[in-house]
Amino acid sequence: MNDAIQDKNRVYENCPTAEEIKSTLEAGTRRRGWPVRIVAVTLLLAAAAAATVALKLGSSGAGSAYDTLQSERGDLTITVSATGTLQATTTVEVGAEVSGRILAVNVDANDRVSTGQILAVIDEEELRAAVDKESAQVAAAEAAIKLSQVTAHETQASFERVSLLKVKKVVSQEDLDTATAANDRAVANLAAATANATLATATLKSATSRLAKATIRSPIDGSVLSRLVEPGQTVTAGFQTPLMFKLAQDLKHMRLNVDVDEADVGRVREGMEASFTVEAYPERKFVSRVLSLHNEPTDSSNVVTYQAVLSVDNEDGLLRPGMTCTATIISETRRDALMVPNAALRFTPPSKQLKRGEKAVGQQETVPLRKVWMLTNDEPVAVELQTGSSDGNMTEILKGQLEPGTPLLVDMKEEA
Repeated sequence: MNDAIQDKNRVYENCPTAEEIKSTLEAGTRRRGWPVRIVAVTLLLAAAAAATVALKLGSSGAGSAYDTLQSERGDLTITVSATGTLQATTTVEVGAEVSGRILAVNVDANDRVSTGQILAVIDEEELRAAVDKESAQVAAAEAAIKLSQVTAHETQASFERVSLLKVKKVVSQEDLDTATAANDRAVANLAAATANATLATATLKSATSRLAKATIRSPIDGSVLSRLVEPGQTVTAGFQTPLMFKLAQDLKHMRLNVDVDEADVGRVREGMEASFTVEAYPERKFVSRVLSLHNEPTDSSNVVTYQAVLSVDNEDGLLRPGMTCTATIISETRRDALMVPNAALRFTPPSKQLKRGEKAVGQQETVPLRKVWMLTNDEPVAVELQTGSSDGNMTEILKGQLEPGTPLLVDMKEEA
């Protein structure tokens, strides 16, 4: 500021006085010479310009050399930002469990479906033949059981007669052994026939089940997200089930999966209010809430994130699965807080601008409090503050001699 005052004085010293200007004009009038008049006018213009410069120098002290922003009092909302994609609450992939040619496809993308509704039909010819074959096997097994039962009754009666005759010593021991063996074989054959019948029945059930699976039905109430087959196409069920349809249970209620950075995960909890935007509707904010925060981390290129699941109300049907969203989670709200701009906390005046005895932040060995700078008598003066939460633009002040509306230095003005 002293340099500015000295420059102003030098300008005033070099300016012509009023008496000098008057004398020059009178001399020019007596001589009635145009050159003298021109000189007089030039002197007048120079005096006016010098006065203007002097006034500017006089008004440009230290106070006008800084850009300022004011402290203020209000509500401070602390948020966490994260990106993710919209997903249906329940998504089901429907595939073919049997091989064959597709005879009909009854639904298309975006169609509403209900549980049990037929989506497609696979050719049943070979499957029906398998059912008929297994049905015949069951009939044959049942007949074998009857035959074995008759044989068992016959051998049992023969065994009883031979046993009685042996008691009377009419037959030999060999005859008794033969009758006993025949009876045991008959009992074993009956058991085998019964087991074969059970196996044939199970095989028939399997064949019948495979026949039923040739008719592809919807497992849920919902909508068709995608159809991946066409009539006439052949599907082969092997180690991997051929995918035919993708269904979503209810698109009126969806979920938003977002990746929360590990630096912010400590500020996110279940039940917090949130909002999100999508590129399709950039002017609209959709209300949401945090449903869960997963414990399993995701590491991508050495960046660790945790997945948070947010609720989504899609009653108007504007949102679609797969949309990219930018979510804002409200982690904290400070009511009626005294706040200062973050730019004021970052700014430190040049050392030559500081008042004698004042030190810039960074020149001290320890800084227990943070500093902002204000002007007192056109000189930068530091104010120590205890800071709290920040939203990235404003920071809460917990302790310090500062009033709302105080202009705080945030930058040096660029010289013109």
